Amino acid sequence: MSRTYKATGINLKSIPLGESDRILTILTRECGLIRAVAPGVRLPKSKLGGRAGLFVVNELVITQGRSLDRITQAETLESYPGLSKDLGKLTAGQYLAELALCQALSDQPQEELFSLLSEHLSRIEGVSIVGDRPSTTQVLPLLTQGIYHLLALGGIAPQVHACCLTQCPLTPDFQSLNWRVGFSTSAGGIVSLANENRPANSGAVPKSGPSNRSSPSVQAATLPRKVDRQLNAVELAILQQLTGAELPQETHLNLQIQGMMGERPSVDQVWVSIEHLLRHYAQYHYGQSIRSATLMDTYIHSSRASF
Repeated sequence: MSRTYKATGINLKSIPLGESDRILTILTRECGLIRAVAPGVRLPKSKLGGRAGLFVVNELVITQGRSLDRITQAETLESYPGLSKDLGKLTAGQYLAELALCQALSDQPQEELFSLLSEHLSRIEGVSIVGDRPSTTQVLPLLTQGIYHLLALGGIAPQVHACCLTQCPLTPDFQSLNWRVGFSTSAGGIVSLANENRPANSGAVPKSGPSNRSSPSVQAATLPRKVDRQLNAVELAILQQLTGAELPQETHLNLQIQGMMGERPSVDQVWVSIEHLLRHYAQYHYGQSIRSATLMDTYIHSSRASF
């Protein structure tokens, strides 16, 4: 005998099945990630048709099947219509959905992941596109913070306030010419370049002993040392601000850039740089590429002349 259950879920992926059905991948609060058949949704008069769209949140009644569950009822609670009206917003939403799929679990409640994804989709949908700047670059700050928050929820966010090797706090220096800090994907975040350049066998570092395992000097000598890139003061400041609940106003970021010594990048260039950094970090730790990021690159490249 089949079993029927209820769940509240958001559609993250859809593929055709047969002539009229679709298989939906749904992130639910109660049951985690599920795959279920939405019967007849590709027919013109289907009652489920509009409820099977991307990012639609439904209250579902689902019948358990042998290989795939089957949706028997769906009542829409939210649909984020603003995402589908703008390519930049839609791509950003798909980007976050891919990250959510990378870390979502099946057969386990995913209340926090569901709520966090919903919150960031709502923020992106609500962005007011103003001026001549392309929408993609205007949603990029919110997308970037969404990426960081999802990584944090998954327990793999990069460390951005202290050196991964020594645990010493690192503070951006906007007044020092050519000030830089390193970022190591394999080590898990930012690293002091002074520590990174120090030979592993320098200093009085004991070779063994359980009492020395947590020593910063031992960590500096044993942790991975590859620095993927260097960050300037503004880039580090942005990374550190991503950990908060809200982003600072763009005027605050402009003031930080104006306070830099030497060459000053544009605001959009800085956000592109940080998004790329977190993208490569996420792909490294999830072990797979983010397809939507390629679309984001395409839109940004086509509008780069406006930076």
